[in-house]
Amino acid sequence: MSHEQPFSLVITGARLVDGTGAAPVEDATLVVDDEGVVVHAGPGDQAPAGPAVRTVDAAGRTLLPGFIDTHVHLGVESARQMVRRFEQDSTVEVFRTAERLRATLHAGVTTVRDLGGLPAGYRTAVERGLTEGPRIHTAVRILSHTGGHADFTSECGFDPSSGMGEIADTPDEVRLAVRRLLRSGADVIKVCATGGMSSPYDQPDDEGLTEDEIRTVVEEVARHGGRPVAAHAQGTAGILNAIRGGVTSVEHGYGMTAEARALAGERGTFVVPTLSTVFDGIDKATMEPHHYEKKVRWSSITKENISAAIAEGVRIAMGTDAAMVPHGRNLRELTHLVALGMTPLQAITAGTRTAAELLGLDDETGTLEPGKRADLILCEGDPLADIALLADPANVVLVAQAGVIRKNGLGT
Repeated sequence: MSHEQPFSLVITGARLVDGTGAAPVEDATLVVDDEGVVVHAGPGDQAPAGPAVRTVDAAGRTLLPGFIDTHVHLGVESARQMVRRFEQDSTVEVFRTAERLRATLHAGVTTVRDLGGLPAGYRTAVERGLTEGPRIHTAVRILSHTGGHADFTSECGFDPSSGMGEIADTPDEVRLAVRRLLRSGADVIKVCATGGMSSPYDQPDDEGLTEDEIRTVVEEVARHGGRPVAAHAQGTAGILNAIRGGVTSVEHGYGMTAEARALAGERGTFVVPTLSTVFDGIDKATMEPHHYEKKVRWSSITKENISAAIAEGVRIAMGTDAAMVPHGRNLRELTHLVALGMTPLQAITAGTRTAAELLGLDDETGTLEPGKRADLILCEGDPLADIALLADPANVVLVAQAGVIRKNGLGT
């Protein structure tokens, strides 16, 4: 940046939690250049001098990186709506999806990974400034076998989900399915390694795609420039198949036994436990009966296994499964991570640096360091003392992407 150019944003007097896992810096200053890149994030008395387009006094508040929710479903409002998409007016749903994007951004989430149900056009719309929302990585559809977690087809052949699934039943069909997903613009391939809570025809312990089929997915994306592969995997056998098959992340991981945890540690596999959907998402009034019954049964299993994964240092990234739980309340997930054994600082790191590493974006975002994009939030109070502060979007008083303020509740 030329010295003649004013800084685009300067935030002063903040408590800085930079996302790296380092201790907070009191009375910190953040300086952002005219391209939206962090120039300085650290002690105020070491900040470079110069004019600024906008200066924010953050006294008494905490400055953090924008959070990354690595498991959302922004294309649907709720679990029940997922199997009633055919009833919705597609034009109205575009605007409702835009509302969900905005609510998620205003909750403090500046980047998301959508794992089924969101066309790539929404990613483009956000990139072009046609709507406000988090930056998007999307799987577009979910790769499953016939009768598996993402097969919602009824006996008469009708699909009430309006095409959320991509069905394949052999390694050759899996290759073709991956190619179709890439053609549709997928940034990540999501596969179903097990059955699930919300699926009508199987159980979480049921196996989904075989280890060989999962390995075929990984090989096929590698042939086309590479993409992360995320595995919906709840039961133990499917979790092991997914890790052995080479996936980047295990989603949910409720049956993450000692064997599975050790294998994940050995392979460097990420786990996205989506605790909100286990502990917050049990609402008989908004769920199909089979979904409700499974959730109740699996909550204690999840607590035991994910607590152990945290204690053993498995790589955990924050993800909520938003839609299975309400949109725009994403950072409540941090309270569950803390309840199962993380410190508040570790939970924040799971939602920033570690999540960026999972998405392959850690060179660009996830921490507030010089040279990285100024994706940031300002929170009332000190979430290191009370992590629940971040769960309430009203406490997230400022949100910026690349230095551009998207939410400003400070009145300045």
